[in-house]
Amino acid sequence: MGRAAPPRLAFSKPAPWRFASAVVLTCLMAPGTSALAQAPARPAAAPAASAASASAAPVQSSALTAELFYQLLVGEMAARMDDPGGGFQMMLDAARRSNDSAVYQRAVEIALQARAGESALQAARAWRQAKPDSREATRFVLQILLALNRVGETAEPLRQLLALSPPAERATTLALVPRLYARASDKAQAQRLVEQALADAVTRPETAGPAWTTIARMRLAAGQEGPALEAAQRAQSAAPADEGPALIALELIGPRLPQAEALVRRYLDGTQARPEVRLAYARALLEAQRTSDARLQLQLLTRQKSDFAEAWLVQGVLQVQDNQLEAGEASLQKYLSLVQAGGRAPTEETRRGLAQAYLALAQAAERRGDLALASQWLDRIPGNADLLATQVRRASVLARQGRLDDARKLLRALPDRDASSARAKVLAEVHLLRDNRQVQAAYDLLSEAVARSPADHELLYEQATTAEKLGRLDEMERLLRRAMVAKPDFQHAYNALGYSLADRNVRLPEARELIRKALELAPGDPFITDSLGWVEFRMGNKAEALRLLELAFRERPDAEIAAHLGEVLWSLGNKPRALEIWREGLSINRENETLQSTLRRLQVKP
Repeated sequence: MGRAAPPRLAFSKPAPWRFASAVVLTCLMAPGTSALAQAPARPAAAPAASAASASAAPVQSSALTAELFYQLLVGEMAARMDDPGGGFQMMLDAARRSNDSAVYQRAVEIALQARAGESALQAARAWRQAKPDSREATRFVLQILLALNRVGETAEPLRQLLALSPPAERATTLALVPRLYARASDKAQAQRLVEQALADAVTRPETAGPAWTTIARMRLAAGQEGPALEAAQRAQSAAPADEGPALIALELIGPRLPQAEALVRRYLDGTQARPEVRLAYARALLEAQRTSDARLQLQLLTRQKSDFAEAWLVQGVLQVQDNQLEAGEASLQKYLSLVQAGGRAPTEETRRGLAQAYLALAQAAERRGDLALASQWLDRIPGNADLLATQVRRASVLARQGRLDDARKLLRALPDRDASSARAKVLAEVHLLRDNRQVQAAYDLLSEAVARSPADHELLYEQATTAEKLGRLDEMERLLRRAMVAKPDFQHAYNALGYSLADRNVRLPEARELIRKALELAPGDPFITDSLGWVEFRMGNKAEALRLLELAFRERPDAEIAAHLGEVLWSLGNKPRALEIWREGLSINRENETLQSTLRRLQVKP
């Protein structure tokens, strides 16, 4: 900028001037950020008595000259009114003249507010050139380059940012790197660049662990799962007590990478393992349908950390699902007592947890037949937390009271926020109708929904299972094959068709292939394992059937699996064990159709 006199300004109102003056003064007088602010201002007057002391400590003049102040003021006014470009140029020129970090930062902010990325980068680079040891200037350069998607230019500022970070903060800085690069369009390029920038950090003992964790996170974002796990293993070797590698491994747990689970277990075996990681591990096991393993982790966690409320919540919900009602209610009551003990106002997370607890307690009460208590628990759910699940449970209570029409009205009154919520409403009503033996009404409702969304694989699947209950087997198969076309990796469609063929004892080789395909898509799913065990039984492979069904029942105690396992045991002559399994199945769900029909067919009264 030239040194020509600034234009004359005329203001109709004094307010904008006062506002801009305050902004400039705040910018210049921020403690610890401005060189100008550090110089004490000249006092307006000095008492005669202080003359001697004044001569001993001469007063220093402020570096803020009238000309510079005027330039800052005009630049701020221009930026805030109708000329952000002019304001930016004035502020950048003032920053160069004053060599003040706060003024450089203000120039960057003006450009960012005007969405002028190149100008913001120009100011940030000028700031960094003037203050090469400024961590803030380097951080701004890095962030602006990433915002402009100029990833290839970020290696040097990233290395410099790490070098400028105090030793105690380098691990935190490294942990933030994947978040900084999260919006990069080319994830592989970002991963390569970050690895280059951290080449030195991975060799230093104090930073090797967090650096390898950052590399693992970048590789995972780039879709490189195997290399990500390898980096996580290196991170754990360098820093065994760090939770970062275990959290990454949790995202990789599965049959293809068994080493991931081993990494998680090594971390959990340490004395400093955080309970949140064990809970996340239990949830990952539940997602993989490994219920028994998840149950063990939750039991261990509630013993080791009895005041960890969320563990009691997850354990209680699981116990109610498994029909362990007394144990589930005790766990949920423990959760409520821990959450409510502090007397603090509930957070959003707490409200969600309370809603889950009250829903599970209502479900337990309903299963006991105490519908009044179930309604009381539902009434305690705060606000609109988990509205769909709450109203579904209320509808179930109403239906069991003989008020099915009222239950359907309750579900239909739920708002349709989007296509997903509209479909959820339909499916909730379908399940309500089927549970209350209104199968034709459920089928009709699904027919309307499928007509509106003919490629919706979940709706096709539900219509197929409803068609089977009506005895329309050809239509069931047609609908399931449509669901497979709509979503080729939809394991439930393959399993449903394979199980239906096996249960009818027809086309058994095809049934086995369909079920094996489903198990490839969802390894370890106990219900698919049950289907495979059942088809092996139908094909005469009783030993293999017994192995599979025992595995399925151990992972997921379920009345239908109990029916199949009991029949295999009965056919092998192990009648006492069969009766024991059937009794357990009845305690889980006495009304299960498969279990009841099995007992009638074999003329057994357990």
